[in-house]
Amino acid sequence: MSNISLQLDKVYDFVSIEEIQSYKKSAELQNITLRNKTGKGNDFLGWVDLPSSISESVLEEIEKVTLKLKSKHLEVFVVIGIGGSYLGSKAVIDALSDSFAQIKGSFEAPLVVFAGQNISEDYLFELRDLLDTKEWACAIISKSGTTTEPALAFRLLKQDLEDKYGVDEARKRIIAITDGERGALRTLAVEEGYKTFVIPDDVGGRYSVLTPVGLIAISIAGFDVRELVRGAQSMEVACGADVPFEKNIAAQYAAVRNALYAKGKKVEIMVNYNPKLHFFAEWWKQLYGESEGKEFKGIFPASVDFSSDLHSMGQYIQEGERMLFETVLSVGQVNNEVLVPSDKDDLDKLNFLAGKRVDYINKMAELGTMIAHVDGGVPNIKINIPQLNEFYLGQLIYFFEIACGISGYLLDVNPFDQPGVEAYKKNMFALLEKPGFEKETAELKARLG
Repeated sequence: MSNISLQLDKVYDFVSIEEIQSYKKSAELQNITLRNKTGKGNDFLGWVDLPSSISESVLEEIEKVTLKLKSKHLEVFVVIGIGGSYLGSKAVIDALSDSFAQIKGSFEAPLVVFAGQNISEDYLFELRDLLDTKEWACAIISKSGTTTEPALAFRLLKQDLEDKYGVDEARKRIIAITDGERGALRTLAVEEGYKTFVIPDDVGGRYSVLTPVGLIAISIAGFDVRELVRGAQSMEVACGADVPFEKNIAAQYAAVRNALYAKGKKVEIMVNYNPKLHFFAEWWKQLYGESEGKEFKGIFPASVDFSSDLHSMGQYIQEGERMLFETVLSVGQVNNEVLVPSDKDDLDKLNFLAGKRVDYINKMAELGTMIAHVDGGVPNIKINIPQLNEFYLGQLIYFFEIACGISGYLLDVNPFDQPGVEAYKKNMFALLEKPGFEKETAELKARLG
């Protein structure tokens, strides 16, 4: 099979080949630093060699659990988690699923839905209302077990499972994906006898999709996690520390991003022309935003779905402030075929397209938009994906992960921590009058009058 590839010819009018090459030595060095696990945040670099180190026993256990849960004739499987604990699996499942499977109701595998990724009372009410009429089970994903959003959702759904099936059967319908030794969820899982999988200590949430955090849900949704891992393994080799810059697409992508940033391009827009990739961009935004947005530095990650958003955001991209660049996810081969019919009256003036595939029209929209945006002062990076399947999604995941590490190091930040995430939590806990936050509660109440 071929690999995903990187196309850079639409950036050379903005940063020269020589300017990109000036990052070569540093990008290669940072790749080596990642592989040797000697840089900033090196206690969270377990994901770097994760694809090649995933054990057969873990894959077999995932397959075994999948079969066991499916034997219960599940209609719905709920993944409870936030951030990287749900975005990776959501991205892969959406990319591979029938767009209208939920309406059709023709599931060969349980419908995977998500909870604990928000604090919406309406969402939780509606989810619980749905589950009350379905056969269901869940996975709770949390290293600590005390993160507010998933912990709140799990408290509610655990009670619902016990009320519906009884305590003993409920235990058989809960999977805990958590720390190997400590934390509230590990303690509960041991006490209750839940089936457990371990989140490695040295893998942060946004880099965890190739651990049981992502693989469990993807497997239960009916997709081939072995192919996903195989794709990631092939990209681990293709972007290895011994691969020269000229052939290493992760190092090149990291270099180009930083070269554009140095030229004042502060916003990167992830573009897709296939709505199945919407949540892949959401996963990418967390990966890059949480990894690089530090010390008042970093490229702001945004996303659009074309051609839909050409009728909204397209105007700004074409003629707004010139502080942005685009990275286009281009899918080579689609999985289905639809031809444009001829119409005898031709009132819509589309007979010139009769007999052509809709995908051909979409690709001309992609090419025409790229030319227009480049002409309008927007550099375009293109990532070619041969087809949307597990193998190439595995490649894409690992490509973006390793490129993010290299890019963060080029920016001279720690790409593997997220200190800024704690600020909202402290304020929320103070406003909720959580024990231990009495001082902060008083200070905030004084500020708010």
